[in-house]
Amino acid sequence: MKAIIFGATGMVGKGVLQECLLDPNVQSVLTVGRSATGQRHDKLHELIHKDLLQLTDIESSLTGFDACFFCLGVSSFGMTEEQYRAITYDITLNVARTLARLNPDMTFIYVTGMGTDSSESGSRMWARVKGKTENDLLQLPFKAAYMFRPGGILPPKNIRSKTKLYQIIYDLTRPFYPLLQKMFPQSITSSQQLGRAMIRAVSKGYPKPIIESSDINKM
Repeated sequence: MKAIIFGATGMVGKGVLQECLLDPNVQSVLTVGRSATGQRHDKLHELIHKDLLQLTDIESSLTGFDACFFCLGVSSFGMTEEQYRAITYDITLNVARTLARLNPDMTFIYVTGMGTDSSESGSRMWARVKGKTENDLLQLPFKAAYMFRPGGILPPKNIRSKTKLYQIIYDLTRPFYPLLQKMFPQSITSSQQLGRAMIRAVSKGYPKPIIESSDINKM
């Protein structure tokens, strides 16, 4: 498969990119984002683009792909709903609508989060916005679309979070990763499992569009 990754410089995206570069079934990977990943690989091509709400100038580079792994996201902490929606919903849907038009046979995978509110009417702002994003993505004319809802994601040692506090927590808990996964199989997965499950969903499909942490671990 030929894949595009958005958000490849974030912790989740780095893990997905790593698995794509390791997987022999992934022929090539294009990363699109505001900055370079810092990685080098024969399969990897990078496209630096600052404004994901304006893709007209790069549309010719976004055609001929089988999969999109959309890993771009931010924390809602300290944001108004309008600010959070501008990033979480507006950018995601603009990218997805463009890709659906250019690649009708594409499988689109969106990394959302455990607790997302599909009703769009709950009390948690981030969950409502994520729910709206999921619902509208599933209406687009892709070959298939899957909403991945991981809970806790345990990264390997070579992948570090941009948030210092999160990285400190990862460093402190790393010796307990196997125990945590055994104790909380319904809510905790690893970057490796997440990346491999996303690739498998594209190549093999999955019987439902909403994929929780427990599904990820089984895949």
